[in-house]
Amino acid sequence: MNALGNGLTVGTSPWTASEVNIAQLVGTSVGLPMFCVSVLVAIVNQLLIRQWDPLRFFGEIGFIACFSYFVNVFVAFFTWLGVPHLPFLLRAVLCFLGVATFCCAISIYQRANLVMHPNDDTTNILRFLYCHNRVVVAQLANGPLIGFFDRHVWHGLTHNFRVKGAGN
Repeated sequence: MNALGNGLTVGTSPWTASEVNIAQLVGTSVGLPMFCVSVLVAIVNQLLIRQWDPLRFFGEIGFIACFSYFVNVFVAFFTWLGVPHLPFLLRAVLCFLGVATFCCAISIYQRANLVMHPNDDTTNILRFLYCHNRVVVAQLANGPLIGFFDRHVWHGLTHNFRVKGAGN
């Protein structure tokens, strides 16, 4: 669901825009720079939680390996459908739909906290360890949508944030 939404919005969020630019610079698909940047973010996450958590680290690497592959698949699919050549207004609507789709996905897997995208784990870490559970502060632009989906999608799913030794 996250890869679908990101595939629809490639180049419009700061992370994917930078990764699209890197891909164009080195002549590869967006998935490779997406994977490389996210590995670096997974390392930063270990520093933010101030401990080595191999399950979290390798879970994030596994997630991003699958995620970057599927973003490539969805980008190719939407390109094949002609989405990049649609009128601006229609592309803007599809972009918002894509953002809403990946924010819903982020809401679900941040609450489940089994494995997640390293960037989304960063915002979860910031939210719970540094921002006193304020999603809007931790996630900025996407925070209000994620907070909306936290309240309105899959009500029984509650945040399962964990850091070893932190009493969680």
